[in-house]
Amino acid sequence: MGKGIWYYAKVLRQKGTLISLDLLPFFYALSPNYGDPEQDYQISYQDGKLSSEEKLVYETILVKGPMDSIMLREESRLSSKENNSRFSRALNLLMRDFRILPIGVAEAGTWNYAFIYDAVHRHFPDLPEKAHVIGESDARMKILESLFRSLGASRIQHIRKLFQWPEGLVERTLEVMLEKNKIVNQVQFEGKEGEWFLLNSLS
Repeated sequence: MGKGIWYYAKVLRQKGTLISLDLLPFFYALSPNYGDPEQDYQISYQDGKLSSEEKLVYETILVKGPMDSIMLREESRLSSKENNSRFSRALNLLMRDFRILPIGVAEAGTWNYAFIYDAVHRHFPDLPEKAHVIGESDARMKILESLFRSLGASRIQHIRKLFQWPEGLVERTLEVMLEKNKIVNQVQFEGKEGEWFLLNSLS
């Protein structure tokens, strides 16, 4: 963690996710970070897409730099018990949206174990530029192609559940991949229910 060998944060379904650095720009291209990461969050907040807790946590990191979760709660003024769930949710959503990530572990708190968080664009300074040239459609196709290479095959229900993209985008991406002969559909496996999608090169 923090070595720049791979990317780790709670991303897919807000669960711990490992992403290769080659694939990282494609995920980032689908995030709500369009321009300057230190300004994008303000637009999201004004549009009602960023909670006040997320804004507090993110601004604390931007201003004061990397810090462990115990200190981060205190500096963000979210250390009271009634803010437990709000703080945890803010961390998870900021990670999901590629705004912060854990970069190490500190001996802090009751268990002497607390993640240290930093802003994504500071830890991977070239990431916004790499992602800027990637269109959302191309990003989704690249990510799904990687999924198929990893799993071999998948059902559309599994893909929807894993990525939780806006309504209709999974179907649209699969349709384009079918048109480009990247995948085949209506594949059936013995002992498995339903129809599956499969990379054309594996069929």
